[in-house]
Amino acid sequence: MTENDISYKIRGAIFKVFNELGPGLLESVYCHALMHELKREGLSVEKEVPVPVYYEGTKLGLGFRLDLLVEKKVLIEVKSVELLAKVHHKQVLTYLKLTDLKLGILVNFNVDRINEGIYRKVNNL
Repeated sequence: MTENDISYKIRGAIFKVFNELGPGLLESVYCHALMHELKREGLSVEKEVPVPVYYEGTKLGLGFRLDLLVEKKVLIEVKSVELLAKVHHKQVLTYLKLTDLKLGILVNFNVDRINEGIYRKVNNL
């Protein structure tokens, strides 16, 4: 399954979760619901996947966690904020670079219409 195939299923799952729950809940609620829906679709999903950070070849004692990793190919960064900041978009691009993944989805569930809260970010796709 390609990143685009996975992305199509992710988008459908995002719409389903939003239509069921609506805006205004915590990010953790949307993460769990989205994970549940993606698994129902037959996709493998990992939550809070740790990713180390290296600087000049040295592994730093800190890193970050991907909200969701689907089929080991597409990362999803889940937000529930009034407005996405530029840093949220940059965050996903940096995650893609550090993980060498090709596709990331940034989704903000705190919107009136969910299609306005979904952003695709690519890394050499």
